[in-house]
Amino acid sequence: MSELPRNAYGRPGIGGVSVPSASIDQGLRTYMLSVYNYMSLGLAITGLAAIGAFMLAVTSDANSAVATARGMHLTQFGYLLFASPLKWVVLLAPLGMVFFLSARLNSLSASGAQIAFYVFAGLMGLSLSSIFLVYTGASISRVFFITAATFGALSLWGYTTKRDLSAMGTFLMMGLIGIVIASLVNLFIGSTMVQFVVSVLGVLIFSGLTAYDTQRIKEMYLEGDDRDTMGRKAIFGALSLYLDFINLFTSLLSIFGNRN
Repeated sequence: MSELPRNAYGRPGIGGVSVPSASIDQGLRTYMLSVYNYMSLGLAITGLAAIGAFMLAVTSDANSAVATARGMHLTQFGYLLFASPLKWVVLLAPLGMVFFLSARLNSLSASGAQIAFYVFAGLMGLSLSSIFLVYTGASISRVFFITAATFGALSLWGYTTKRDLSAMGTFLMMGLIGIVIASLVNLFIGSTMVQFVVSVLGVLIFSGLTAYDTQRIKEMYLEGDDRDTMGRKAIFGALSLYLDFINLFTSLLSIFGNRN
């Protein structure tokens, strides 16, 4: 589970400057729309990359297959992606991109951040392509739409609520660190019970982070930001919500997905 630093831009203030509320509202709507557009495009890239990689990885011709996994015949590409030591590189590549983006958070231009986000989304798609080996296509689609509906409702609440969610964010981040550690440990022990507990906690934590991040991204908006700064904020806001969506999706899939 990969996360960006959540206080990269801090909690902005207006600094006592009086600006027309209509101008702020219109600018905020445009800014938030760009955040959701970038996020949606990132999810589309991830989905296409995952489906494309899986289609290249499996074959119906048993004679041309080089390996078999979960009853599916793997091509040479599929063997490299799912069965060879390269699978660890594919699995950890998105995490490496998160570290890269974190280190370059304030130095990337808006266009550079956009390209890096799309590369990250593509790598995440390669990493997630293995879910098609584990779960049925119908259950993946069903859980995706459940995730989309849940995410939409929580993000809307985070955007419209007058309640300050910053205190909740502290506890959520502590929980996030806990499930990351538990997930890493479970890679070695392979406990189904630990996986189930991590998935349930993941649903709760990333549901809360969806609302918290939406409010945080909204408060990052400053009417006086230049075009490049606004674009960079929109990209990193989209990345935060993208990570919430992906982790919420994989947690729900682990609980409700029908296995092949």
